[in-house]
Parts: sequence; structure tokens; C-alpha cells
Amino acid sequence: MSEDEAKQLYETFAVPASGLPLFQAAAANLNPWTEAKVDTENPDRGPLLLISGEKDHTVPRAVTNASYKRQQRNGNVTEIVEIPGHGHALTIDSGWRDVADTALAFVQRFARAQPAEAGSASS
Repeated sequence: MSEDEAKQLYETFAVPASGLPLFQAAAANLNPWTEAKVDTENPDRGPLLLISGEKDHTVPRAVTNASYKRQQRNGNVTEIVEIPGHGHALTIDSGWRDVADTALAFVQRFARAQPAEAGSASS
């Protein structure tokens, strides 16, 4: 993204806060008592799509891929997609629609048709 877009996103979305949750998540595999621990064996977990940006230097592909490998052992659907040309702000930058379309296509593949509402059928 351009420097102007990066500055605009920072001004709009940056929230100065403690880095503790980030460090907890980063160390989740090292600390078995962390609040960020994920039950990767949960049999009730639904389909999972991990999305990374090709140019993300905050959470690089290697980190997303490590999560994918852990979740892939679950037995339920687990997929990973890398969005070309996107960085860490992939859901809020000017190319957000690529990410939304990717996520929507994934959800549509696994969404169940909703049953008809009671009383909506003509008698």
C-alpha cells in the first residue's frame, strides 16, 4: 500500500495499548497455562480458514502456516490462503474486498441452508 494509505489507516485505527495480549498469543505454544491457549483438538470446531497477507511482516506466512499445521490435526476442515500483495492490514486497507470475497466463498462452501420459517409456506 502507499505511504499515504498507511498513514491514514494508522490515524484511523491505531489504538495505543498494552502489548500483553500479543506476547501471550506469541508465547502460547511455550506456556501451557496461557490465556491464549487454543484447544486444537476440539471436535465441535467448525471449518477454519486462516488468511495471511503475502507482505505481512507482523504475522508472516511462517506463523500462519504453523497455526495451520496445528489446526490441521483437528480432523475438521482447515484451509490456509495467502492474499497476494496484502500486508497486515489486509481487512481494512484498500484491497479489503479481495479478503472479504475469499472469506465469503469459504463460508458459502460450508454454510447450511437455513430451514424455512414456520408459517412462511403457503397453505
